[in-house]
Amino acid sequence: MVFSSIIFLFYFLPVFLLVYFLLSSRFKNTWILFSSICFYAWGAPRFIFVILGTTILDFYLVRLIYAQKNKHKRLFYLCISLAVNLGLLFYFKYCNFFITNINEVMHHLGMAPIPWVNLILPIGISFYTFETITYVVDVYKNVHPPLKKFWDYQLYIIFFPKLIAGPIIRFHDFADQIYDHTQFETIDNRLQGFYRFCIGLAKKVMIANVLGQAATNIFSLSHADLDTFSAWCGALSYTFQIYFDFSGYSDMAIGLSQIMGFRIPENFNNPYTATSITDFWRRWHISLGNWMRNYLYIPLGGNRVNNKFKLYFNLWIVFLASGLWHGAAWGFIIWGAYHGFFLVVERIFLQKFLNKLKQFAVCYTFPVVLIGWVFFKLEHWSSSVQYIKVMFTYHAVSKHYWVPNKQWLIITLIATIFSFFTIPNLGKYIQDKVFFGNRSMPATIALASCCFCLLWLSAGYITISTFNPFIYFRF
Repeated sequence: MVFSSIIFLFYFLPVFLLVYFLLSSRFKNTWILFSSICFYAWGAPRFIFVILGTTILDFYLVRLIYAQKNKHKRLFYLCISLAVNLGLLFYFKYCNFFITNINEVMHHLGMAPIPWVNLILPIGISFYTFETITYVVDVYKNVHPPLKKFWDYQLYIIFFPKLIAGPIIRFHDFADQIYDHTQFETIDNRLQGFYRFCIGLAKKVMIANVLGQAATNIFSLSHADLDTFSAWCGALSYTFQIYFDFSGYSDMAIGLSQIMGFRIPENFNNPYTATSITDFWRRWHISLGNWMRNYLYIPLGGNRVNNKFKLYFNLWIVFLASGLWHGAAWGFIIWGAYHGFFLVVERIFLQKFLNKLKQFAVCYTFPVVLIGWVFFKLEHWSSSVQYIKVMFTYHAVSKHYWVPNKQWLIITLIATIFSFFTIPNLGKYIQDKVFFGNRSMPATIALASCCFCLLWLSAGYITISTFNPFIYFRF
């Protein structure tokens, strides 16, 4: 089940909110947990037992870690937990990829392939595995004591607003809210959460879906039918699709959480206005970047290493891991290495030059990001290289060419405006006022009316459209 679906908008969410607001604070967490289990089981009933099984094991292992004084035993229990969680992630997400590549090598060597049945990927496993790791590591490092009850830990892992696609919430940022979130269930927070949800839904349905349809049509063309103009339109469409798709979903998650009194971290901060790739990764999928920094980059030595070569190597390792986290395909690995390359180049010399350009450096960052999305979209090295080659060498229109329609032109213009809206200070001021500012009663009524219109327009679009994918749903 995804937020931008009829079953969620017209059945699950109204029932959930009605019961939630009628219950006393004593039973609200129980209802959230029960609803979260139903939410996940709706789309993946078999895999709900994978989450329940691993969370039971982790809960008791972490209790042993916290109670244990012997540092070697603490480390032993930590390693067991990490091995189980990363092992399951590897088994479900990466076994198909590695077996396929091994079999291809064995085929060229004239050897028999390894027999293998392709596995189905549990929904959201990459997200909840990383959150499980934060729980184990935070307790191991005495950042925060473990939760007292198993069902409290279960709520942290399976909390439905962020279960499928994040944001990835670090344990110590969420733990105390489990016991004390209803005090933030104010009218203002509920309204703010409602605004956020409606805006996120509109971004997903009215912008990302429209441009996603165009991107799908263009990227599915054969290279013989792909012309240079269409190739750039396809890359631009996918660049805006993935941003409005994922940031819209994050907005909906943040909004739903806020309605319930939970505060979860921002996941995007106008990433296409970034003035470098380094800056881009401070703004794009912020929760993943923070996780990689705190649980991989810093343990590798971070910025404290003695020589620059090791620093650059660590950066590259982190971004290779980030690429692999997104998916088990060479395109994701290349995408991670591609971003890692630009980060290293910026560290070596380019950042000083970009700092002088200031906001004009967006003209460097955005094209670099756009080209990188081609590797992400196509997932295969050869297809991506052929596509990029068409982008940078003139190919005339074929008889099967793609033609932009009026809807695509209007939505692309809207996407462009909202992607770069905050470059002027006025745009940043307006955005902060809408998302975070205090409002007068007339302004509240006006914004609420606009959001109701966005909600109904989005719902109407969902009912008449057959194209409603979610890119990060499979990660």
